[in-house]
Parts: sequence; C-alpha cells; structure tokens
Amino acid sequence: MQTLTHPLEHLAALCARRHPARVLIGLAGEPGSGKSTVVRQWQAALRTSHPQLSVQVLGMDGFHLSKAQLSALPDPEAAFARRGSPWTFDAAGFVAKVTALRADAEMVMWPDFDHAIGDPEPDAFRVGPAVRLVLVEGLYLLYREDAWAGLEGLFDELWFLDIDPALALERLLTRHQQAWGFTREQALVCYRTNDGLNAELVRDSRRRADWLV
Repeated sequence: MQTLTHPLEHLAALCARRHPARVLIGLAGEPGSGKSTVVRQWQAALRTSHPQLSVQVLGMDGFHLSKAQLSALPDPEAAFARRGSPWTFDAAGFVAKVTALRADAEMVMWPDFDHAIGDPEPDAFRVGPAVRLVLVEGLYLLYREDAWAGLEGLFDELWFLDIDPALALERLLTRHQQAWGFTREQALVCYRTNDGLNAELVRDSRRRADWLV
C-alpha cells in the first residue's frame, strides 16, 4: 500500500479522467485522526485551485443512531456506553445514501450530527447533480462487517488517514476534556472502554485502503 504524496493533484486528475461522471472518495481514519479537518482543507484548496470543480464534503456522523433509538435497543446502557462503535450507527441508511450519491441522478439529502443536542440532524446537506467530487469521511468506510459490507465497490477510491496513534489519542483526550469537562483520567477511561476499541477496528480496516494519506 502506497502513500499518496499529492492528494489534491491526484483528485483533480481523477476528476478530469472520470468527467463527466461524479467521483466519490472515502477517507477513513481512527477517532482523533483529523478526518473532518483534512477534508475541509482539501475542499477549500480545490475551490481555489480548480474553481470550476464543484466539491462537497460529507461526514458519517449524521448516521449515529439517535438517543431514542439507542434507548430502544435491548441493552440501552451498553448502547450509550459504546456509542460510536459500528453497531450504534445506521449502517444500512449510510449505505443507501452513498448508493444514491453513486447513482448521480437526483438531489441527495444528507444528515449531520448536532453536537448541541447529541443527535443527528436529518437533511442538513443537499447534494445536487452539479457536484462532481464528493469527499466522505468517517470511521468505518473500510469496515466490512454486517451492513457495512454494502459499501464495497461504491467509492472510486478509499483512503486512510495514517497518523501516529499516540497523536490521535492526545487529540481525543483533549476533545473529551473540553467537550464534557472530563479530567484526563476520566477521558482515558472513556478511551479504554470505547474509543480505543473502535480505533482498533478502524486500524485493522486500514489494509483495504487504496491509498494512505
């Protein structure tokens, strides 16, 4: 597996080769790796360097099961404790939306996640037929268990954001301390019992990536 040293040039060239078809790129990475920040930076850079190219950034977070859905599961306590693991997402719904993006025939409505209320926000983004490049970021784009297997073949390329796990951990601990008022010790417990387990799954899926970035 090779490292992609010039991702923006690669994206522009790929879109030129596939024109007029839409290009779908998936960026996976462990919690705290900086996926959402990176794709927004790429979007901004491409808007400057290739203003004729319509680029949309989308995230997987809007497919978290809502708190009401988690509460309705057989073990709600475990569901809330493991929120962010593969089974606490609407994987089938995510696959359906990516399939619609791939079809490139109609307006696709895409959800976001409202951190203020801790629940998904339906139809937060509109992806019209004019969008030629879609960058989707998320934890489990390379995961292939259960309904996630339906993602196979939907993306033109799948990339993995390859960073030092220790750096991702520090970012995640800082995020938990700032967002939830955790002490570092409390944030570490959260990592060991949930985020760290999810990170292992994500790192294991790395082998399926077309490129490392």
